[in-house]
Order: sequence, then C-alpha cells, then structure tokens
Amino acid sequence: MSRSAHPAGPRHGDVLPEGHYAAPPADLNSIDSRVWARTVRRNEDGVITIGGVDVAALAEEFGTPAYFLDEEDFRGRCRAWKDAFGEGADVFYAGKAFLSRAVVRWLAEEGMNLDVCSGGELATALAAGMPAERIALHGNNKSVDEITRAVEAGVGRIVLDSFQEIVRVAHIADRLGKRQRVQIRVTVGVEAHTHEFIATAHEDQKFGIALAGGQAAEAVRRVLKLDGLELTGIHSHIGSQIFDMAGFEVSARRVVQLLTEVRDEHGVELPEIDLGGGLGIAYTSDDDPREPHEIAKALGDIVTRECAAAGLAVPRLSVEPGRAIVGPTAFTLYEVGTVKELDGLRTYVSVDGGMSDNIRTALYDAEYSVALASRASDAPPMLSRVVGKHCESGDIVVRDAFLPADVAPGDLLAVPATGAYCRSMASNYNHALRPPVVAVRDGAGRVIVRRETEEDLLRLDVG
Repeated sequence: MSRSAHPAGPRHGDVLPEGHYAAPPADLNSIDSRVWARTVRRNEDGVITIGGVDVAALAEEFGTPAYFLDEEDFRGRCRAWKDAFGEGADVFYAGKAFLSRAVVRWLAEEGMNLDVCSGGELATALAAGMPAERIALHGNNKSVDEITRAVEAGVGRIVLDSFQEIVRVAHIADRLGKRQRVQIRVTVGVEAHTHEFIATAHEDQKFGIALAGGQAAEAVRRVLKLDGLELTGIHSHIGSQIFDMAGFEVSARRVVQLLTEVRDEHGVELPEIDLGGGLGIAYTSDDDPREPHEIAKALGDIVTRECAAAGLAVPRLSVEPGRAIVGPTAFTLYEVGTVKELDGLRTYVSVDGGMSDNIRTALYDAEYSVALASRASDAPPMLSRVVGKHCESGDIVVRDAFLPADVAPGDLLAVPATGAYCRSMASNYNHALRPPVVAVRDGAGRVIVRRETEEDLLRLDVG
C-alpha cells in the first residue's frame, strides 16, 4: 500500500499494516441513500443539502451542533408503515425515540397511533392534540399519577408490566368509575441478537411478566377477574436494532400459544396481539434493514400461520416502530474545532458537541457514519475518530471513520441516522446546552425544539 493511499492518511502509510482496518469507501463524497434522509444530496458545490437547503446556510441560521430533521421523509415513512400493515392492523409510533409537539401533530395528521412511556411523553401527546384513544401507555414502573392521568384522559390501552401494576391500574380505574383497556406484556424467552442493554425478551431483565413458570397465565387470570380492566390482548417486545425476523417468529409462536391457553381455560379469544418494535435501521453502509412492506408480510404470515395451527381467529396485529421511522430522517451537524494527529494510531477530530447530544456510542458502542458536509474533497482518506468536547475519554461520536485528510477547523461534519434517541437521551453534562431540532422542508428550516440557553440552566438552579 502506498503512503498516499493508507487509510490513516499519507502520514501513516508506514505505520499501520495493510488490512488493519477495512478499506475506506471508494468515494468519500458519496451519499448512501440507506443511511441518510431521503432529501439529502450534495449540490454542485459539493455541499450537503437537506430539504433543498445547504448545511452552510443552516449552520449560519441555527448554529451548531444541531439536529436537522427531514419532515418530508418522516411523514413518508409514517405512510409507508401505515400502508404496509393496512386497515387490519395498528401502527404505534414509539415516542421514546424522539417526541415533540410538532412530531405529535405530524403523527396525528398521518393517521398514526402513539406509544408513550412516561408522564412527560403523555403530557406532550395530549398537549399537541393526539386523540387519547390512539395513545398507549408503557413502562415497567408507572406511577400512580401517570396511571391516573392516562385513565382520566381515556388512553386506548395501558400495557401492564407486573402483578403489582394489575392491581394498581384496576384500583385507579375503579376509583374513577372507568373500565380501562389493557394488554399484558410478556417476556417470551427470546434473546434478540442485539446489545445486552437493549435486548428485552429474555427472562433476566426488568420488563414484562414471564411466560416461563406460568406467570403470564396467572396474570391473565387476575386481570379477567377485575371489573375495572378489559383485557384486549398480549404484548411482546424482543429488543431493539434487530434485522433478523427469526426472533419475531419464535415470539409470535409463544404468544399465540398463550392465547390458545387463555381460550382453553377461560373460553375467551383475546382480540389483539402486539409484537412491539425494535426493527433496525442503517447506521452504516454495512447495515441492511428491511422495508416496512417486507416486515408487514413477514409478521402477518407468522401470526396467521400460528393461529391457523392453533385453531384461533387471527387477532388484530399491532407494531411499534420508533427508530425505524425517525432514525434515518435526521442528521447532527457539528463544526470541527481541533484536529490532532497521533502518529501510528489515528487522527482525532474534535467537534463542538459530543456525548451530551449523542450518548449512544458511549452507552452501546453504537456505530455511525460521518461525512465532511460543508464541501467536497479529493484528499485521500484518513482514519479518524470523531470525538466531542466533554471531559471524558469515552466522549466519542464516531469511533472509526474515514474522513478526507484535509479536514480542518471550521469544517462542518454531518453524522446521519441520529433522529432516534439522540435528542431524547441528550444531557447537560458539563453544563452543555442541548441542541435544537430543526425541521427542514421545501427549502426552509424551522425550529421545533429550540436550543437551550444559559438562562434555561440557571432557571432550574435555585441557588
């Protein structure tokens, strides 16, 4: 390998052995449509654009770091999921991925339902006008206040997560003179092929009531005896960032088996089954996610086949995509501040954000792509690590990336697929100000979540 072609850049050609890292992409200026929002392009000047607006103009108007969200893409993905599952199923957007009042209005306009898992998410949904009957409330430890507000509002379903919660929700519903529709979340013993912290269907974790040992069957017995609760179905969620449908097949088979046991013991055929969400997206060009219509067909076929074998009527299917809708629709834009070459290792490229706006790399060892956004470059690829400005060595945005060797302070970098969980999990670590979320559409951007200010920080500090 020549020095000029070395993945760490021309100054590292005689240090790292050939093949130490995967080869850099053939074209550092290319935009992979699987990873980026659908309106993202490079214009004739080599500048990345979204919704017809170039990043230099966006940075000048809204500053950096900032999340830029493709509203047209978001709405299109909602429609794709709705169309794929059709009128015989329900699609709930998982609000934990990213939620704001503007997003709630988009969801309502596109005919989507909404899954919330906290009082704050419920408050946002109701404040933005989402009909309560289209809201589902999740959570492993819902407070009395959260449950009370949900029942008072008339949410369409509460997903029960424990034996204690069965009693808690029933008591609140009785006190309010209401009959609350509920589902029981079961853990089906399927360990999805994902990070330990986001696999949620094996028994040794905090969510749900286990099928093993008859616990889920006992939960059904208890719910059916309570006048304040109307049991509509069974809920299962096996994890997040999943590409393989095999786990869903096992989960569906076990949930249908529980439905069969309920019919045989109680003479009741529950009308709903929710297989959760967790479908993966492309963070890098190596990821190969399934399209909504493929997912819908696979899940529909699985449930239909299992119900036919059990002699059950096919229940109404629900799914809960969150990341799969909002994740690909946004990128985070940063400004480069410092470029530090470590001979024999890599070049560290420091940006004006970091783990306060994207904790996922530190938390899950998540992988991301990154691109020089403010210009094109024909410089050779340089092995880089994009890092933030926080006082932590683990403050990494992109662990291993290839950037042009001429990256310099003042350049803009864009990290795609940051629509899910980045703003939702953002923090004020080091008293950083959380970035704004800017929706871009038809040649204009508008703030839907404003940038925090120092006044915001000090307002909470009562001294």
